[in-house]
Parts: sequence; C-alpha cells; structure tokens
Amino acid sequence: MNSRGAQVMGFDQDKTTHHFLLFADGGAIDISANDKNDGPEELRANRDAIRGHLPHIAKMFGDGDFSNPMLIHGPNVPGTKELAALKTKVTYVYMETDRGGRVNITTTDPDALAALHKFLRFQISDHKTGDSGKIEKR
Repeated sequence: MNSRGAQVMGFDQDKTTHHFLLFADGGAIDISANDKNDGPEELRANRDAIRGHLPHIAKMFGDGDFSNPMLIHGPNVPGTKELAALKTKVTYVYMETDRGGRVNITTTDPDALAALHKFLRFQISDHKTGDSGKIEKR
C-alpha cells in the first residue's frame, strides 16, 4: 500500500503521518510531514506535496470521485459508494497546517455520516495510524 500511496499521493508514506479523525458532525483527514530525520528541503518537499494533494482530494471527494482511495487500497473501500451517492450531503474543506494540510469533512445527513465514519475507520486500519476510531469533539 505504501508504494501505491506514494505514487497516487505524490509523497513518501514513511516520511509523513496520516490521521483520520471522527467527529459527531463528520471527520477529518490530516497529513503532515515528519520532521524527525528529514532535512529542511525534504521536509519542505513533503509538506508541499501534501498541500498539493489534499485540496485535490477535497475537490474529488466533493464531486463524488473516490478513485484515488481505490487506487491505493483496492476496489472495495468501505463507505465510498455511499459517500459518492450522497455527495450533495457532505462538505469537504481543505485547510493548510504547519507541516501539511487537513480536509475537514462535515455532514448533517445520518447516512452520509455513517458512511464517512466507515470510510475513516477503514483508513485508520489500513494506514495503521493508531487513531482511536472513536467519535471525538471537533
């Protein structure tokens, strides 16, 4: 998955940290460049690649296009079919962070929320992020 992820996302999966967060009104995808052993140029390159990738993801997901997760994880990514069908009920907003970016995802639709949480929990498991998968306060 890491090599497919690097190819699709444009940055080294081992030099970045993914977090998938669940909230009562949606969730978030947060990716940041690691700074432990990276020099400033490598850190900047990964940060900029994240900042190039996440706005694109926010747009694609908002359009109901979940082809990128399928290229990385395979054709059966939980929740994507429902999220695509309910695309008008979900909002994806990109924001820049210090070392990368975040896509904040919100919905008031219970079916879209259930699908989103299913999608985010799958991401937590497949990326092995260590995130709890529990619904937290935003």
